[in-house]
Amino acid sequence: MLDENLLLLESGLLKAISQPTRLRILYFLKEGEKCACEIIPEMGEDQSTISRHLNHLKDSGILDSRREGVSIYYRIKDERVFDLLHLVDEIIRIQVKEKAKTVKVI
Repeated sequence: MLDENLLLLESGLLKAISQPTRLRILYFLKEGEKCACEIIPEMGEDQSTISRHLNHLKDSGILDSRREGVSIYYRIKDERVFDLLHLVDEIIRIQVKEKAKTVKVI
């Protein structure tokens, strides 16, 4: 029997990283900690939208932050999130290859 609480937590984590802007933020932070003042211009969206995404990722336990004066710095809390994304990439590549074979056969 599956634990319902665990399913809800898994769903929340996957939902948090399923949004394209949030994925861009994660990949941008892969290099290391960055100030929000660096993240916002890189994303090409307004400050309030990016702040909401950053807070969502932080509330989901994916990001951590620290304040230095008026600046807030964000970092990936657990680098294993990239293992998960790598696995998703592999699944997508396999699916694309399978679809390509189907198209060639038809």
